[in-house]
Amino acid sequence: MQEKELVIIGGGPAGYTAGLYAARADIDAVLIERGMPGGQAAATEWIENYPGFPGGIGGIDLALKMDEQARSFGLTVINDNVEAVEKQGREFIVKTSQTVFKTKTVILATGSKPSFLGVEGEQKFHGRGVSYCATCDGAFFRDRTVAVVGGGDAAVEEALFLTKFAAKVYIIHRRDELRAAKVIQKRAMANEKIEFLWNSVVEKVVGEDKVEAVTLKDVRTGELKDIPVDGVFVYVGTRANSELIKDLVETDARGYVLANNKMQTRVPGLYVAGDICQKPLRQVVTAVADGAVAAMEVEKYLASWE
Repeated sequence: MQEKELVIIGGGPAGYTAGLYAARADIDAVLIERGMPGGQAAATEWIENYPGFPGGIGGIDLALKMDEQARSFGLTVINDNVEAVEKQGREFIVKTSQTVFKTKTVILATGSKPSFLGVEGEQKFHGRGVSYCATCDGAFFRDRTVAVVGGGDAAVEEALFLTKFAAKVYIIHRRDELRAAKVIQKRAMANEKIEFLWNSVVEKVVGEDKVEAVTLKDVRTGELKDIPVDGVFVYVGTRANSELIKDLVETDARGYVLANNKMQTRVPGLYVAGDICQKPLRQVVTAVADGAVAAMEVEKYLASWE
């Protein structure tokens, strides 16, 4: 068993910022990430609204810079899968697939995951035509027809990205107007490859060995119709990756953790940061702010440790 002052779970912008601040504060910390650095930010092709990068920066590039910067201050980063977080007296036990940590504090920065449509055919074709990441899978649909389901920023941004590959992109939205930022809407509406299917929801993903169509339902009339497509990209919201601490903290219906403006949960020593938090805006810039606040609060908490 290894003993630490702080274990940070999750290597997205929130986790890496917490790690950077913790390392600079000379806190004995470790960051555990099960995949590649950057979380959802790394799966974003281009980030235009992060300060300091006129013209934007690639999500992967930003993630790697965060990793390099945090390590340069001495942060220990390990690739492992955290299986459990348990309270033991004043401290915590963090169990991974390879080791066990005993720590005075924990910052959970595990982000969120896509919500599913929950319709027939979605799971059957998951990874075989149904995707939740255009950056990951878009190139497989070169010169094909695809559908993007959703009307928020993520849906419209990914639809625009898909026009680099696909011959045609449908945006399917249950309302008659988008929720995405106006600047993104304007780009989509000016793109000749994009067609909007308003007031519609997906009832079924159709196909034998591969995706062949989606069955749409008009929410006003109930009319059903099939739209031929080769792929479906789903962006209908997210759920928090809070399973590790669900029995310790308060969450909302989608698993987002309730914390105060110091990133503290109801459990002393347990903090959250980034997209896992219940908050009005989930962006890279808000995630890094959360991470910085959480790390500084950890420093204060450790200073008061008796």
